[in-house]
Amino acid sequence: MTPETPGLHHVTAIAGDPQRNVDFYVDTLGLRLVKKTVNHDDPGTYHLYFGDGEGTPGTNITFFPWTDEGRPGQFGTGQTETTAYRIPPKSVDYWRDRLESRDVAVDVADRFGETVLRFEDPDGIGLELVAAGEAQRASDSASGESNATPWTEGPVPAEHQLRGFYGVTLAVDSIEATAAVLTDVLGYELEDEVDGRRRYRSAAGGPGSIVDLVETDVGRGRMGVGTVHHVAFTVKNVEEQEAWREAFADHGLSPTEVIDRKYFQSIYVREPGGVLFEMATTGPGFAVDEDPAELGTELVLPEHLEDERERIEAQLPPFDDPTVDASD
Repeated sequence: MTPETPGLHHVTAIAGDPQRNVDFYVDTLGLRLVKKTVNHDDPGTYHLYFGDGEGTPGTNITFFPWTDEGRPGQFGTGQTETTAYRIPPKSVDYWRDRLESRDVAVDVADRFGETVLRFEDPDGIGLELVAAGEAQRASDSASGESNATPWTEGPVPAEHQLRGFYGVTLAVDSIEATAAVLTDVLGYELEDEVDGRRRYRSAAGGPGSIVDLVETDVGRGRMGVGTVHHVAFTVKNVEEQEAWREAFADHGLSPTEVIDRKYFQSIYVREPGGVLFEMATTGPGFAVDEDPAELGTELVLPEHLEDERERIEAQLPPFDDPTVDASD
């Protein structure tokens, strides 16, 4: 029997300038830079992780900053349209004011009875903050999940900090094939449909359990700066991953072998609509090579790249670690 996933583990995107990326996600959104490492498949590129106070799975958005010389991406089918975070209903005005004070254009919408703040990061990646309604709060309660761990030294007051992922919106040319993977393999259930947007929720429930599907006719997207590279779902351990590999294969898809990403183990599979899915374990976590109090303060490398540290550091563009003013 295929295990259930509670929802999102992380989302990985491609940024331009790393300094601009860090400034926005730390100083504006109040996320903690919990890990500064490199892309294991391209060690000449950073891999930056931003999350809650501990880098809890389900809170981390990660980036490969290609610098402003990197190839621009183009949004289209087979891509993630938006990544959404949860905020308390009382925090809507705080976040609208905070974003607008930093010259971030914000659109306020009502979707499925919830208030949604829509905006883009400096590279054009679509983001949303969702004031979770009764359905989401009930799902959180039923799953026994708690809110994200506050970052006590962050620039956003604890009562307004992002509470981890709400969900993602995937854009495809035809919903049905992607929907079949969500329901038949991942165990998601169709919850609602409004104006062509289909909402699916993980049967296990909890934070990050939403996947919305929308259709677009703008043509196939092109990966590059300003686009999402992949969406990762949470699994408990490698044993579960083997069950997922079998389930994807039974659905006619071609999952990878299990790959060691140091902070978690992963498999990857491209669903029929073109979106790259990852199944990532909850552990061992970011404290395997840094003290929890020092997360993200130094460049850390996987063991097999330590002998190349000098060469790798020379290739990477420098950026300043964000300075945090808790009184902001």
